[in-house]
Amino acid sequence: MTDQAAFFNPFDAAVRADPYPHYRDLRERIPVHRTPFGSVVVTRYDDVARTLRGTGFSRDIEANATEGVRDNRRNRSEAKSLLQLDPPDHTRLRRLATAPFTPKAIDRLRPTIAAFVDAGLDRLSADGGGDLVELVAFPVPFAVISAMLDIPTERADELRHWSLTLTAGIEPMATPAELEAAAVASAAMREFLAGVIAQRRHNLGDDILSGLISAEESGDRLSTAELVSLVLLLYVAGHETTVNLIGNSALALVNDDEQAAAWRADPSIGPGAVDELMRHQGPVHITVRAATEATSFPDANGEPVEVAAGTVVTCLLASADRDPAMFADPDRLDLRRKDANRHLGFSAGVHYCLGASLARAEAEVALSRLFQRFGRVELGGDPVRNDRLTLRGLASLPLTVG
Repeated sequence: MTDQAAFFNPFDAAVRADPYPHYRDLRERIPVHRTPFGSVVVTRYDDVARTLRGTGFSRDIEANATEGVRDNRRNRSEAKSLLQLDPPDHTRLRRLATAPFTPKAIDRLRPTIAAFVDAGLDRLSADGGGDLVELVAFPVPFAVISAMLDIPTERADELRHWSLTLTAGIEPMATPAELEAAAVASAAMREFLAGVIAQRRHNLGDDILSGLISAEESGDRLSTAELVSLVLLLYVAGHETTVNLIGNSALALVNDDEQAAAWRADPSIGPGAVDELMRHQGPVHITVRAATEATSFPDANGEPVEVAAGTVVTCLLASADRDPAMFADPDRLDLRRKDANRHLGFSAGVHYCLGASLARAEAEVALSRLFQRFGRVELGGDPVRNDRLTLRGLASLPLTVG
């Protein structure tokens, strides 16, 4: 790939199909570089981790970026999501939303997750195979977050369409038409959620949405606009990322008999296995920050690459998680890897994924039960990628089982 390292290029279909050789080339030749679009790209573990954890970088791109930023067409009357805020606003909202996603709270959900997984695997077993995305990877996280929020699922097809359209709009190669479609989908989903919230205010239950409506911290409550933005984020992020994690991981294990056999032989490795799969096949490849002060990163020769305040810094999480300076033999999948939990697939710092415990539990239950139940799990056709990078996953994963 001698000509691939000119700059990070998500517009190249070959890069989207298999980005890891491109990431390796970037790390080795131009680990820090400015793209033609104005942003600075960082690819190494240390640089990405520093950006995610550092106080000199902001997640509020709209307020702080002047270089390398594009119009995301957010309706300015909408409240910013948790992902677009910095402390203290981020701290306040996250504190109000944290309780349902603690590891202890998620552990109580495992029987519910298992029931949803088994229903999908029953269908897979009855037919001798099928599309894992359609039968398990999508419906399980969707059903779980819908149950947690007590969101009506009668409009599941619309909700799925809105979610896919919204996430297409965050891709770096999103077209103006896709950005416009994402804005329309956002408005439609917000209207739907506002209606659900209005009804729930008069009929509170034991669900997360009722808890968020009632949540109070030092006399502070969420406004309706904040509730809508937070629930939209929880709903979309609460299933879309996990769909891709389950699909990507299942494909990796189908293609690696040794690792699949290791999990079958010792189900106790599940938690570490999910961390390794997040490191090796993470669904989130890209996140961005705005530099709030002038800084620099060392290039391949140790010379500083200057970054002005206001510059968008694009962090390649999936490249960082394959950095040999952090992980030995990083392209090899090893479910027993001791330091896999150092991956950055759930981000880091104050924006560490709120739903990380939920995603881990859903992936562990789904993958463990798939490979424990079936001694033979093989491809039943060609997998279809979703042709994305920010949220990279599979549109279809046909399997045969026995």
